[in-house]
Amino acid sequence: MKLELDGVALRHPAASRSAAPALGPLDLAVGAGEQVAVIGPSGSGKTTLLHAAACALRPSAGQLRLDGRDPWRLSARALQRLRADVFLAPQVPPLPARQRVVTAVLAGRLPRIGLWESLRSLLVPTALAEADAALAHFDLADKLFDRVDRLSGGERQRVGLARALVARAQLLLVDEPLSALDPARAAQALTSLTGAARERGATLLCTLHDVPMALRHFPRVIGLRAGALAFDLPAQAVTPEHLRALYQGRLDELEGAAPAAGTDEGAGPAPDPVVVYCR
Repeated sequence: MKLELDGVALRHPAASRSAAPALGPLDLAVGAGEQVAVIGPSGSGKTTLLHAAACALRPSAGQLRLDGRDPWRLSARALQRLRADVFLAPQVPPLPARQRVVTAVLAGRLPRIGLWESLRSLLVPTALAEADAALAHFDLADKLFDRVDRLSGGERQRVGLARALVARAQLLLVDEPLSALDPARAAQALTSLTGAARERGATLLCTLHDVPMALRHFPRVIGLRAGALAFDLPAQAVTPEHLRALYQGRLDELEGAAPAAGTDEGAGPAPDPVVVYCR
């Protein structure tokens, strides 16, 4: 799926009209099947970009197009069909604590299956082999029937990535997938994610705090600062000078954050995430 932004600016709904946009105005094009990492200091607009691409936030200016279509000019039914081809994986997956892992993973299929099959899957999970294969990409096949509240924070994050694999979406939007993973798990997760996207020709847009991982696993890297495009370059063309300018005043973030205490793979079950639903 092709993603295009022409002069897109976005101000969060709760922000005052006098507030500066959280993103843009931004011109950007990501071709079908491309894999792009988005880096930049905290507050630079990375997550806002993903929410705009997922049709979760409407631009306050400019035009966003998915495969040439402006989602905000479609009928409600056409927009629903378009959203079925887009999957947004948030940094903290909204996984109900008492839900089984298999059900959490197969929820990625819900936009593509009918109502009755969805209800039946809640009672008796179907497509077990698909869920098992997705979890195996992240070394979690043995957790298939575990409850979510028995998982560590890193395991929950990998379950969210496994859900992205079963979604079969043509545009994968992944927000900070490594924040609760140790370096070995992080490398494995990105290898599995990029490999699965490449195998089915899906477009992958991924925000990352870990700059070395972004440069190692993605052929194209976009730098955002204060909602504006700082650079858009092949990974091998990104120089230390580019990075120092991008993280000016925030150089402590440049090397990427370590897994948070209590959320790495050796920790016990993590506390339930706080989920905020915005209309």
